[in-house]
Amino acid sequence: MEWEYLVKLTKILLEGLQVSLKIFILTLIFSIPLGIIVSVLCMSKNKIISAFTKIYILIMRGTPLLLQIICIYFAPYYLFRISYNRFIAIIIAFSLNYAAYFGEIFRSGIESIPKGQWEAAFTLGFSKIKTFFIIIMPQAIKRVLPAISNEVITLVRDTSLAQVIGVTELFSIAQKQANFKFSIIPLLIAGLIYLIVSMILTLIFNYTEKKLDYYRG
Repeated sequence: MEWEYLVKLTKILLEGLQVSLKIFILTLIFSIPLGIIVSVLCMSKNKIISAFTKIYILIMRGTPLLLQIICIYFAPYYLFRISYNRFIAIIIAFSLNYAAYFGEIFRSGIESIPKGQWEAAFTLGFSKIKTFFIIIMPQAIKRVLPAISNEVITLVRDTSLAQVIGVTELFSIAQKQANFKFSIIPLLIAGLIYLIVSMILTLIFNYTEKKLDYYRG
């Protein structure tokens, strides 16, 4: 009987994992390109654009993601009486938050590339955009990949914050099951699932880093 309960519980938690993975994947799809844009705007020669971007980064990195989720979902209703889908609110909040972190990571990587790389590319006839995407960004990504991997793995755990506005994901299901059965087992299984996903991502990033080091060598 206990075994049947564990099997059923695992199936229920895996359904919640699907929602967590959707949040995870969609956040990466939106936040990484946005992070590149943020890094470019932060390095802009236009002081106003650069200042506004730095303020955005400061707010996103300096306030809890939990608070940002609440504000992004509830603020439109209290200010303009506009309500929208909770899942969309989560994706917006996560994407804006992680774009700030990725933006700083990409900025540090881009600024670490010697200016001679730009000059050499211009000498060969490359435009500024081609130089950025073909020469500068690939080198920058190689340098910041460990920092990116840390943020990506952190994102796996942060998906549990979606429950604050009622999005049913892995951890919220585990909590409900734990309260229903007065048992810590659902939470332990959920923790194990998070650990397995994090381990898989760690292995993927380690493999990628080794490959990049091989080609660099």
